[in-house]
Amino acid sequence: MSGARLTSGRGIAAAASGAAVLLALTGCGATSPDAAAGSEGNAIDGSITVFAAASLTAAFTDLAGQFEEAHPGAEVTLNFAGSSDLATQIGEGAPADVLASADTDTMGRVTDLLAADPVAVATNTLQLAVPADNPAGITSLADAARPGVRTVVCARQVPCGAAAAAVGESAGVDLTPVSEESSVTDVLGKVTSGEADAGLVYVTDVRSAGDAVRGIDVPEAARAPTTYPIAALAGSGDPATAQEFVDFAAGPSGQSVLRSAGFGAP
Repeated sequence: MSGARLTSGRGIAAAASGAAVLLALTGCGATSPDAAAGSEGNAIDGSITVFAAASLTAAFTDLAGQFEEAHPGAEVTLNFAGSSDLATQIGEGAPADVLASADTDTMGRVTDLLAADPVAVATNTLQLAVPADNPAGITSLADAARPGVRTVVCARQVPCGAAAAAVGESAGVDLTPVSEESSVTDVLGKVTSGEADAGLVYVTDVRSAGDAVRGIDVPEAARAPTTYPIAALAGSGDPATAQEFVDFAAGPSGQSVLRSAGFGAP
């Protein structure tokens, strides 16, 4: 594969928030005619735009590339942002063919705009991320709530924020964050830049950050798992390619990508 290229996304940006990151992926490599056919035997060679939760950035970038390799001629543009922002963009008419959100509640907001019932493709749990040198000496969620500790979480209307609130309640810890962000990647960015001493992000985000952060387990997070549903949208300009992408994400290839990225089984 030749690698991802950044796009301006002007058509989407007119209705999307500035937090969205747009990636157009061009696949390469030869496949047989059968591999380039959809589940019903029709050739899949259209262009689609996939709106995906920010926490899916690394996994879906890889997944979209594999989809394009399996379907020569197909092109996938990825728009990443907080799930709540994505649902708002779609509701306001932003052009999208597929939505993959970080919780079922957000998907429920656009039920009337779906072409088919959503399919769960992954699960995730929260973990504390701290800078690699852990200057605040954080070892637990309670430490993240200490006076003077700069803790960052997602806003409550975002799936990772709702999960953070549930985890805090379950642990009996009253977090007083210095900021609430619109996506989990923004929380992680505060930690990696040194602007925060700790941030509640997903296990997969800690993993993708590599040596830039250290992950600290929060036992109570297991009680508030996040489920990721995906669905094709009724307004898609290429419904066959959109549904094939959904099927690909839910199938063996997509599931392998998601497991490799650290996501749990649905």
